[in-house]
Amino acid sequence: MSVVTISSKWQVVIPKDVREKLRIKPGQKVQAFAIGDRIELVPVVPLDQLKGFLKGLLPDFEREPDRL
Repeated sequence: MSVVTISSKWQVVIPKDVREKLRIKPGQKVQAFAIGDRIELVPVVPLDQLKGFLKGLLPDFEREPDRL
């Protein structure tokens, strides 16, 4: 567990070990959540990285006869 300091401009530095583990890059967006008495930062995955992640998930999917 790392302890960080909040600057006078309300900024924090994400520790190197955390950045490396989550593969966070400079300029990358993160979502900030207040959950109870915690702050959680969750990396935003760019849409281009999601391309094709569902490919092959339901290869035998058939539409119902009463649907177009």
